[in-house]
Amino acid sequence: MAIKKLYAGAKLRDMRQRLALTQKAFAEKLGVSLPYLNQMENNNRPLSSSVILSLAQEFGFDVTELSSTDSERLISDLKEAFADPIFGDIPPVSDLRLSASNAPAFVHAFLELHRAYRQTQERLASLDEALGRDDARLAPSPWEEVRDFFHYCDNYIDAVDRAAERFAQGRDGPNWVKTKVETTLRAQGYRILYRDDKVLRHFDPDTKTLYLSNRASAQTIAFQLTLQFALLSQEKLLDATLDFAKFQSAQARSIAKIGLANYFAGAALMPYREFLTAARAQRHDLERLAGHFGTSIEQVAHRLSTLQRPNEKGIPFFFVRVDQAGTITKRHSATRLQFARFGGACPLWNVHRAFETPGQFLRQLAETPDGVRYISLATDITKSGGSYDAPVRRFAIALGCEVKHAKDLVYADTLDLNNPDAFEPIGISCRLCERRTCHQRSVPPLERQLAVDVNRRDLLPYSVN
Repeated sequence: MAIKKLYAGAKLRDMRQRLALTQKAFAEKLGVSLPYLNQMENNNRPLSSSVILSLAQEFGFDVTELSSTDSERLISDLKEAFADPIFGDIPPVSDLRLSASNAPAFVHAFLELHRAYRQTQERLASLDEALGRDDARLAPSPWEEVRDFFHYCDNYIDAVDRAAERFAQGRDGPNWVKTKVETTLRAQGYRILYRDDKVLRHFDPDTKTLYLSNRASAQTIAFQLTLQFALLSQEKLLDATLDFAKFQSAQARSIAKIGLANYFAGAALMPYREFLTAARAQRHDLERLAGHFGTSIEQVAHRLSTLQRPNEKGIPFFFVRVDQAGTITKRHSATRLQFARFGGACPLWNVHRAFETPGQFLRQLAETPDGVRYISLATDITKSGGSYDAPVRRFAIALGCEVKHAKDLVYADTLDLNNPDAFEPIGISCRLCERRTCHQRSVPPLERQLAVDVNRRDLLPYSVN
């Protein structure tokens, strides 16, 4: 089997700059010539095995960081941006890969520009709403800005994760962290009151009182309590992280602060090393992990998608949550599978069928157009309002990974992994999907030419060339 060449010039150059070394000094430490290092940094040559070994031995560098996950994420986002009709044809994947590898900062700037263009078009389409508004200026959506921040951090925030793990050190039982949070807050003069209210969490800074809804589940109460603790006790850490991110609006910064507090809560209730060890021991059984840590199925699935700590990585999972309309409300992928930034997910994916079989786990073997095979687990999530007249929120979540990790998943047992016909064809979204004969296609692919025969009707009223 041919070994895939590793081009990681941008990461190699970034590492050298972080070490404050000249190319000459860096080349000497790696045992290569200066021209050879220059060629590797510019992706004219792949990284040799001796260089990779030197990076690990000389600098303690986690060589898994050289993987192409970041580039694949950028390539996926570039393909979606270039699918916009304004560009015409999508550039060859080889060109996109070269840009993502050699000039990631430029690619990020291009994606920001395209996002700004899309929002300008949306404003023009609803000009009657924009006229006369002081805030009708060109600016990224705060929600999208925060979503992209976590997206490009690989959904792992090291400083926050480690702070949460330190707080949870010595965890003993599923309620241990919740009890410690309550004890710590009360010792600092805060009051914690439970009341019959649809509002899950409300903190009154004037009276130093935290109100929690007793309508919520025990898992939700523990999570919201720990989230508020993060906002109160980790403010300097959260603000330092937010300063580094340089959000463009106060709204984005506030949304991101909630996101970081959410991250702390999940990482405290499920401390990294203990959770990773338990996940491996339980073969990633969501229900057993939820019982062990006193958390919900969704919280466990989301936490599994964050296990990307250097030198201590878990399985690279994708995690997504969709509503009943098929809209993606949460998305993250540490795998090569990247979700569409705009619109819904592929209708052939089992996450949509989860609504039809409430209370069950659906397993699916799937193959994307690039030939990569995955195992996907989907289930529905119902969030009750706690009373008869309260609205019930329904979602479906999916968690999956490449099929090469199947032996480590209890959900892969009894599946016929060696049968090519067992893998269902799925895509990213209809407008990006390259499959020409999909019976569930909702819109034509933007990068393909269509042929329309008025005297013929197949599954679709057109054919894709």
